Amino acid sequence: MATPTRREHSRARRTLGQNFLADPAWARRLASLAVDDQDLPVYEVGAGRGRLTRELLSLSARVVAYEIDAEMADHLPKHPRLRVRTEDFLAARPPAETFAVAGNIPYALTAAVVRWCLAAPALRRATLLTQWEYARKRTGDYGRWSRLTVLTWPDFSWRLAGRVPRHAFRPVPRVDGGILQLERRPVALVCPHHRRAWERLVDDGFSGAGGSLHATIARRYGNRRANGVARAARIGFDTPVGEVWPEQWLTLFRLLGPR
Repeated sequence: MATPTRREHSRARRTLGQNFLADPAWARRLASLAVDDQDLPVYEVGAGRGRLTRELLSLSARVVAYEIDAEMADHLPKHPRLRVRTEDFLAARPPAETFAVAGNIPYALTAAVVRWCLAAPALRRATLLTQWEYARKRTGDYGRWSRLTVLTWPDFSWRLAGRVPRHAFRPVPRVDGGILQLERRPVALVCPHHRRAWERLVDDGFSGAGGSLHATIARRYGNRRANGVARAARIGFDTPVGEVWPEQWLTLFRLLGPR
């Protein structure tokens, strides 16, 4: 019979929307996507009982597994290349050395984990198993692009790396999972001196003023210039802002110039 403490932890996991990855083939797939350099340390979010942890250890020279549930962490493998931290990953300070992140993360914490990764200066890659709809939304798979994706596009590529069927999890959730990959670009597409100007352009574009990106640009730069840059970037005058590709945003920024 489950102890009251274990039942409490189980309820907390369910409340946060965490379902453990039980399929070994998908655990191996997730680990292989996460590790592109065996010498790079991998920080795992929400290790649980270690299904993914064991696969990461087979590919990486060093794994740091975060599992806030101490009882759950006791099931993690004892291994000289594994450090277990029974702490809140979101409260941890990112390491100064280059590192990667991997994890099957609670759905309710997805946005917070993504923000943590984006803010970590030394992060090279994050491979996160999220809700399918979230992964599609952030990677433009619906034909629309979110403000966060466009805003961070100069520094990170966003990629949908796979769809994990819901029956690969225990307990079985209502929806499939999606493998979301964030990869830091070797060279940023917008130089640091112009970053604030890029952010202002994106924020203005997603403000909703005028009903389209072209209308927003026209309010600031005038119709003539807005018409010219929209044509050059192949953006329709009535195209909703969410349907403008990140590459088109970059073209607009270069044509309009930092401001």
